[in-house]
Amino acid sequence: MKFRVERDVLADAVAWAARSLPVRPSVPVLAGLLIQAGDEGLVLSTFDYETSARATLAAEVTDDGTVLVSGRLLADITRSLPNKPVEMTLEGSRVSLVCGSARFTLQTLPVEDYPTLPQMPTATGTARSDAFAHAVAQAVTAAGRDDMLPVLTGVRIEIDGSTISLLATDRFRLSQGELEWSPNTPDESLAALIPAKVLADTAKSLTAGSDVTIALAASGQGDGIIGFEGAANGGTRRTTTRLLDGEFPKVRSLFPNEHLTIAKIEKAALIESVKRVSLVAERNTAVQLAFSDGVLTLDAGSGDEAQASESIEADIDGGDIVTGFNPQFLLDGLGAIDQSTVQLAFTQASKPVVMSGVVPEGDDDPGFRYLLMPRRLLS
Repeated sequence: MKFRVERDVLADAVAWAARSLPVRPSVPVLAGLLIQAGDEGLVLSTFDYETSARATLAAEVTDDGTVLVSGRLLADITRSLPNKPVEMTLEGSRVSLVCGSARFTLQTLPVEDYPTLPQMPTATGTARSDAFAHAVAQAVTAAGRDDMLPVLTGVRIEIDGSTISLLATDRFRLSQGELEWSPNTPDESLAALIPAKVLADTAKSLTAGSDVTIALAASGQGDGIIGFEGAANGGTRRTTTRLLDGEFPKVRSLFPNEHLTIAKIEKAALIESVKRVSLVAERNTAVQLAFSDGVLTLDAGSGDEAQASESIEADIDGGDIVTGFNPQFLLDGLGAIDQSTVQLAFTQASKPVVMSGVVPEGDDDPGFRYLLMPRRLLS
């Protein structure tokens, strides 16, 4: 095997493929990055039996061949190389890498022991890559991080015709976002539960091209995987990941149909106020929010400890209300909202708040909603 490729193109593709390599692989070959040189240029692949990554890129291939080397080491090396063409050559059981005056020799891993990458399911449709990445980034805000509850570490994707809904919850908060897409079958209706971290990393990495292809097998078909493919620097990239097992909770009904108190507040002012007041909030205690007479008053701290209070303007429709929230969860929700003015909608103090952006008059869809459970206030 022998090929020549631009340094930036190679370094970018290697870094992308190596990002999902396991830190402690169950078998040594799973720490490897598979390099295949042939008629279509270079194909770089990684697979840990759960998630696969495949990057294709243009290269001048002199001799076809396949080799397996340490993925993280290759990523570190290519990132540090000078901005000159890179030439790689297989020499027996070692790979020679030359870039300018820099020269590295890498030990190879046994290719025959490397698992076969899963096939990508048939494409279901395409979405604008930037819109998809943004919607995913909003949704994962509420995804759980407790591996003891694996179902809650995922994002539920629901496909209904030309609309994709994204839902995530960790039991204390809930996010819901939607985006339009172009399905291959207009009346398609599918659902899948995808690991939130994999989905977030993948969506963010596939924004180089205008569109991302989503491939999800219908219920009962395929082997429980979803695939994503998009254009990248000098080629294409493809990721597949195994779907999470288990039943995602029926969370849509948690959004109330009516509200008794609605407050509209400038987002930037509210974020800064929460950050300041929460400086004195003890761990796992709430920041109190009191809505009354066109003013939102935030309080934190109690007793002999440090205390803080701050008031900001609010457009309040409905009765007065006093409640409290985990300040970090509150900030996470505010940060995920696009609009400059946010709406906090309440039914009562002991019930969750629904946060969304204030949209222009006549537009009923804020695009993203964030439901947050209140915390008990210290007396």
